[in-house]
Amino acid sequence: MTILILNGPNLNRLGRREPDTYGSDTLEDIQALLASRFPEVTFEFVQSNHEGDLIEALHRASDSAMAGVVFNPGGYTHTSVALRDAVSAIDVPVIEVHVSNIYHREHFRHHSMVAPVVVGQVTGFGAAGYALAVQALVDRAGSDGR
Repeated sequence: MTILILNGPNLNRLGRREPDTYGSDTLEDIQALLASRFPEVTFEFVQSNHEGDLIEALHRASDSAMAGVVFNPGGYTHTSVALRDAVSAIDVPVIEVHVSNIYHREHFRHHSMVAPVVVGQVTGFGAAGYALAVQALVDRAGSDGR
């Protein structure tokens, strides 16, 4: 089973960017956490600050029949119709993840463009949110017989 962990803009700065909001875990820490907690899963990790790269990664996930995508769109969460359409256009389950609780932040962050087209959303649990999302995809794949 392969799962794509897809991170959008500025998430390469985790651990250094606003640690009071985003914590001290880096993307590398999250990768290590997932690899140790889910040794049976093969992960592909992609981070890009460019919207088109994120769209292409979503398309590849579908074309290669991955078991699912854990997607933190970063700031594009609130603005990108193109990412919403890309998620809607693929046939693999996508779970939206946010390190911080977007509903306890600035008002403009309360709306997610991708939320209506994902199978679920995990927000506010820091790095552990990625593990919660992976567990949901593993459970879902098991119930689908994949």
